[in-house]
Amino acid sequence: MAVTISEAAARHVTRYIAKRGKGVGVRLGVKTTGCSGLAYKLEYADEIAPEDVVFEENGVKVLVDPKSLAYIDGTQLDFVREGLNEGFKFNNPNERDRCGCGESFRI
Repeated sequence: MAVTISEAAARHVTRYIAKRGKGVGVRLGVKTTGCSGLAYKLEYADEIAPEDVVFEENGVKVLVDPKSLAYIDGTQLDFVREGLNEGFKFNNPNERDRCGCGESFRI
């Protein structure tokens, strides 16, 4: 089981944590919502919880709760710029369908 982070995403996270002045990495998980059932949740983490599964790549820790790991195993967290827009992109091989608005997905 693994979750990875691209070089572009790692650079963005490292810069943001430095600007914040604190943080150990990012916490990635899923929540039940939307028209397809699940949505990603991503937040900066200030500490590692005992139950967290920790993945480290490109100098950044990605923390995942055990319940979410089943849905996002194999996911790569990327950071992309498309025209004037930029943001995190989740490359999840487990996704079978995504809603039209892009807010939620189904396994």
